[in-house]
Amino acid sequence: MPQEGERFPELWFVTEEGERVSTGDLLGQTTVLYFYPKDQTPGCTKEACAFRDRMPDYERAGIKVYGVSLDPPESHRRFRERNGLNFPLLTDEDGQAAKSLGILSEKGYARRVTFLLDPEGTVVRVYPEVSPETHAGEVLAAASSAGPSAG
Repeated sequence: MPQEGERFPELWFVTEEGERVSTGDLLGQTTVLYFYPKDQTPGCTKEACAFRDRMPDYERAGIKVYGVSLDPPESHRRFRERNGLNFPLLTDEDGQAAKSLGILSEKGYARRVTFLLDPEGTVVRVYPEVSPETHAGEVLAAASSAGPSAG
């Protein structure tokens, strides 16, 4: 798993529209990449809704948020619509990103881990243990204190 101060690896995801996006495409802004196990499950819904509710604060701070799971794009689309999510969800459908990050569980889903990245793609903070209810506020506080964001 990448640690604080290390460069985040180049990984590829699929957007809800089926387009490929890499972590390199996220450079130039402070970014939160939060991995979660499964769309529509209670803990994942709480976590996503907590980020949704704090999104105006993230936007004011110039911080982009992306949720990532192994669910397919259509599942993400339904999850976003059902919960009014106001940030993108990315698919790691083959699990290669989660595997390369060391966060793929034995059951075949991403563990709940968040990476806070600076505009240059360096890991500012890793959250290997997450409380779905309070995590969005915790990450926002750390991201805001990390300094201004480019972009």
